[in-house]
Amino acid sequence: MRTNNANEMSGHGEIGNLWQRFMEQNLGAQIPNRADAAIIVVYSNYASNEKGEYSYLVGARVTSIEHLPTGMSYIKVVAGPYAVLTTEQGPVVEVLQAEWRKIWSMQPTDLGGRRAFLTDYEVYDQRTSNPQQAQVEIHIGLVPESH
Repeated sequence: MRTNNANEMSGHGEIGNLWQRFMEQNLGAQIPNRADAAIIVVYSNYASNEKGEYSYLVGARVTSIEHLPTGMSYIKVVAGPYAVLTTEQGPVVEVLQAEWRKIWSMQPTDLGGRRAFLTDYEVYDQRTSNPQQAQVEIHIGLVPESH
């Protein structure tokens, strides 16, 4: 789906609805060739920066994209350097929003480089099994340093 941070932070976003559908329809169990049990969210196709539109996909790491069911899509996470940040522990929506606000205000020196705005992703693993005491790992794509 396409969205932007202004809509998501205002309470008029679509991410919550997408997650609800993903969980209610048990879509994670329908993903073939899963590499592990983690749920992965990928942010991609950025129009510009954190203020522009982007694509948001809820899915899983896979060993192959063969035999994807109709209606499912995939995105390849761009290889390269990533800053890895971990949210505080708490209610998943609250800790995620707080961490993203922090990321948006971080300088390149804080992140270890400039944001690439190609792909970023979140990892929902055993640390998110209790949504009220969740901890999410966020990977922020950085521009590779030139040699």
